[in-house]
Amino acid sequence: MTEIALQVVGLVRRVQGVISHTLVDGIDLSVAKGEFLAITGPSGSGKSSLLYLLGLLDAPTEGEVIICGQPTSKLSETERADVRLTKCGFVFQFHFLLPEFTALENVLLPMRAYGRMSAKEMNERAMMLLTSLGLAEQAAKRPNQLSGGQRQRVALARALANRPEIIVADEPTGNLDTASTEQVFGILRDIADNGQTVVVVTHDAALAARADRRIHIVDGKIHETSFGIDSKPEVAAATGAV
Repeated sequence: MTEIALQVVGLVRRVQGVISHTLVDGIDLSVAKGEFLAITGPSGSGKSSLLYLLGLLDAPTEGEVIICGQPTSKLSETERADVRLTKCGFVFQFHFLLPEFTALENVLLPMRAYGRMSAKEMNERAMMLLTSLGLAEQAAKRPNQLSGGQRQRVALARALANRPEIIVADEPTGNLDTASTEQVFGILRDIADNGQTVVVVTHDAALAARADRRIHIVDGKIHETSFGIDSKPEVAAATGAV
C-alpha cells in the first residue's frame, strides 16, 4: 500500500492587519509517497502560501501539517527547522545560490548544516549529484559563470543533498527558457518516479498536466482536482482523491 508522505488537515493561514486576509482557507490534502503534485491558480490565489505551509517555511493560523507521519503544529522552531533540513528539499524560481561559493560548495551547504557525514562522504555525494544532473564540469564554477538552467540544476542538487522525502518547488521553471524548462521538469519527474514526493507550484498549465495530480487553488481553497495522463493509479488510491 502506498504511504502518505504529506498531509494537511483544516489548514488556514490568515494575515492580520487593518483588514484580516485569509491566504489559505481550510484545506485538507494528502500527498502520496512518490507523487508528483502540481499546484496551480491565479495570482494571489494562495498557491505559494500553501506551498510554504507544506514545507514548514510558514506556520498555519489553524490546522495541522503532518510530514512523514509527524505532526508539526506543536514543534518548537528549532524542531521545525530540523524537519525542514532532513525531510524537505527546496527549489525556488530564483535559485538562491550563494554567489561567493562554487556549485560544489553550494550543494555541500545543507549536508554541512546536517552534520551527519564526513567531509569525504559529503564531497562524494555532492559530486555524484552534480554528475547525475550533467554538471560535473561546472562543479568549480560560481553561479555567475553558469547559465540559468545550470543554476537551477545546481539548486536541485542542493535540494537533494540530504536525501529528503519531499521536494517542494515554487515556480522552479519560471525564469527558464523552453529547453531548460523541459530539462528541469524532467528531473523533477524522475525524482518522483524514483520514490520521492514532489510538490510544485507552477503557472504553466501544460507542465502541470504532466504531473500525477493537479490541484487548482482559488481564493485559498482547492477549486478543482485533476489527474495527469500518466498518473500512477496508486496515487489516487492512497490519497482518497477518487
